[in-house]
Amino acid sequence: MKTFFVTVAVAAAALAPSAAAAQAVPTAVIAVVDLERVTNNCNSCKTASAALRSQITSLQNREKTLAAPLQTEGKSIQAAIDALNGKEPDAALKARVAAFQAKQQQGAQEIQAQQAQIQRNQQYVQKQIADKLGPIYQSVMQRRGANVMLETGSTLATTTSVDVSNDVLAALNTALPSISAVAPAQQAPQGR
Repeated sequence: MKTFFVTVAVAAAALAPSAAAAQAVPTAVIAVVDLERVTNNCNSCKTASAALRSQITSLQNREKTLAAPLQTEGKSIQAAIDALNGKEPDAALKARVAAFQAKQQQGAQEIQAQQAQIQRNQQYVQKQIADKLGPIYQSVMQRRGANVMLETGSTLATTTSVDVSNDVLAALNTALPSISAVAPAQQAPQGR
């Protein structure tokens, strides 16, 4: 029995150093990337950003186009209501009010749908960039011998020797020659 415990103790002592070695963490070799600079300066990112700005401008113009006649019609209806001095409006005025409210609602729905589309477009652009950046990070880290990559904004201070932003930007320009600024149409849920 005594030999059994000695054998077990020797085996445990032999395994302990290898278990400790397996748990050792390698020294961190850190690289940093200025993600804002990369996404602002990549060629296709600039083009997609301009397309999104154009979509937003178009939406703002459409809002103005819809609002002007509605504002004029609203003032006219309000003047007609005010002229009644508290009397009940006739059927024609009630019909005008109902038509005005329907136009307002229709315009609001149109604007809301366009806003939602622009938001989907922005998310789609971001997804296309993110899908390409993941493998690029790994490739740049491997090439530069880093095992950790941080965003420049999450560091307190760095030296330029650990900044791999130019490498990431060049790789993104190559890997992502164009970005679609229009998200694919959403598929309607299928019924059973």
